[in-house]
Amino acid sequence: MQMKTGVEQSVYAILILNLLPDKAVLPGEAISQQLGASPTYFQKLLRKLVSADLITSVPGVKGGFKLKKKPEDIRVYDIYLAIEGQQSLFSSSGVLHDMLELEEGDCCCLLADLMEEAESSWKAVLKRKTIASLYEEINKSYQSEVQLLQEWIKEKMVL
Repeated sequence: MQMKTGVEQSVYAILILNLLPDKAVLPGEAISQQLGASPTYFQKLLRKLVSADLITSVPGVKGGFKLKKKPEDIRVYDIYLAIEGQQSLFSSSGVLHDMLELEEGDCCCLLADLMEEAESSWKAVLKRKTIASLYEEINKSYQSEVQLLQEWIKEKMVL
């Protein structure tokens, strides 16, 4: 399984928005530029995050984006769902059924239960981490770099 870069970019975009002061917004173009993302693709990601009620879009010349929820209420799993959707990571294609030449009504997949267990574990880990907890980790390890990012945000934000 390989997660699309959109999930990664979305997590970091929300981390950036977490640094905004109240009543301020950040233009999507500025965020995409900071993340090195394609502006067109990034706008699609932002729309998905807005649709998932994780961020708010403020229209107009002084428009931009800001968090809609508190950082401690935004789980990494919520972001994943917003970008990737609800589909399961595994879907049996019936290889075992074909390999054993089973009758039409006989259906089995040895991997289905294993993959379901793995997916449940993976989801549980993503549900434990929030934007607030990720911010604590990054600020603890990269305090001076976060300070520089905050200065950049002050330059780019709109009140």
